[in-house]
Amino acid sequence: MKRYFALIPAAGVGARMAASSPKQYLPLNGVPMLQHTLEAFRRSALIAHTYVVVSAADGYIDSVAPEGGVTVLRCGGATRMDSILNGLRAIRAEVRDDDMVLVHDAARPGLTPALIAKLISAVGEHEGGGLLALPVVDTVKSTRSGALETTPRDGLWLAQTPQMFSYALLLRALALAPDPNAITDDASAVEMLGFSPKLVEGHPRNLKVTLPTDIAIAEMYLGQDSK
Repeated sequence: MKRYFALIPAAGVGARMAASSPKQYLPLNGVPMLQHTLEAFRRSALIAHTYVVVSAADGYIDSVAPEGGVTVLRCGGATRMDSILNGLRAIRAEVRDDDMVLVHDAARPGLTPALIAKLISAVGEHEGGGLLALPVVDTVKSTRSGALETTPRDGLWLAQTPQMFSYALLLRALALAPDPNAITDDASAVEMLGFSPKLVEGHPRNLKVTLPTDIAIAEMYLGQDSK
């Protein structure tokens, strides 16, 4: 039977947050951000196990990761893609090729077990995997041509995580990606192989905390019901 594993790259330093510690450890409602993220997967009955990838010198993770259901992998790389690749290779003995891996940003603490279940159910057996995303609702402006233009928003989506693919497909896609810095999400690497991941509508609460102003928004959502 196919199993579902979570893989969370958490080796970044969060430079745009301008904080004294990596942003994934900043407190949200009194709890480290990463702990909220890990808890969503721990509470999901669909997730067989969760792996979190940190840098070798990470001095925070031991006080954040719960004792059961989470394995810490100290093999973080220079880029997000490197960390995920290192993590995938580290769990090779534990995961079958057709098992599904849900890659999730450590800085998206608003994830819930319900969103995890929605992604797994909606993607089903789709060979290209899938991801949570939000349809664009605002008017989109572009200056790419040098002049201000309005871009039709029909069919535009904002990618979120988790992004879920079979272990074998994700490993192959990232290993073959030509430029780690050009891969801003895992789906883009899978798309380069000719697959079309399925878009599953997520929720605004699953925002990525990037700037200091995002903290208050994340705390608001975390204060709500998160089943």
